[in-house]
Amino acid sequence: MKRLLLCFIATIVYCGLATAQASKAKKWKMVWREEFNYTGLPDARKWSYATGRSGWGNNELQNYTANDSATANVKNGYLHVIANRHISGSDTSYTSARLLTKNKGEWKYGKIEVRAKVARGKGICSAIWMMPTEGKYGGWPSSGEIDIMEYVPWNADSIYQTIHTGAYNHIKGTQKGARTFVDDAPADFHTYGIEWTAESIDYFLDGVLRYRFPNEHKTSAEWPYDHPFHLITNISVGGKFEGRQGLDTAVFPVTMQIDYIRVYREKN
Repeated sequence: MKRLLLCFIATIVYCGLATAQASKAKKWKMVWREEFNYTGLPDARKWSYATGRSGWGNNELQNYTANDSATANVKNGYLHVIANRHISGSDTSYTSARLLTKNKGEWKYGKIEVRAKVARGKGICSAIWMMPTEGKYGGWPSSGEIDIMEYVPWNADSIYQTIHTGAYNHIKGTQKGARTFVDDAPADFHTYGIEWTAESIDYFLDGVLRYRFPNEHKTSAEWPYDHPFHLITNISVGGKFEGRQGLDTAVFPVTMQIDYIRVYREKN
């Protein structure tokens, strides 16, 4: 979920008829699902936490907590990921949650679909993304990153769906993906997804193909996507990208809701 998408080329959107038809021709079998049809903390059989207040490579402000219903809970059929603001005298701090399926759910290739409602507020970033479980080709970004969805409210209701690799990343200003305008994105649920094969990663928003990232069959610098990745969902606060136009402190607490996450494998 690397940031600084300032050099992002929003016009790179692939919606060719042939690709859409090819996508429809695929047949999928569900292999993992999280419907959130329970109440309490996220299911520990499926979810772990990344914790701490380290800036996360982006000068972010939040402290990620674990097993804390104030930052992550399940009720009424939804996962709620919550960012909070805390004031103690002259000190201000923020807490949030970063949930991941590492060592509990990892996939190499497949279709992943998430129905979610993003959080509202300037300086807040809702994200659903994937990272490699093992650094097969080295540290970030050499082993890859798949951003299924990032929402940054200050940037004209833009949904970002992005790829980062050794050759294509924001450090070089070469990251690949799509930026899609969604009017008042936090007002309703939307469906975000990918279809990942050995030949490409296709990005979808509300069932519409937004971008295709092809395997150029060169080196792992261009295509490190031949090993398992796990899911991550989180809200971050402030930072070099999310907070570049300030932080609206009046909006807290803010919540991202997730209705379901479904993972499929392509049938032979």
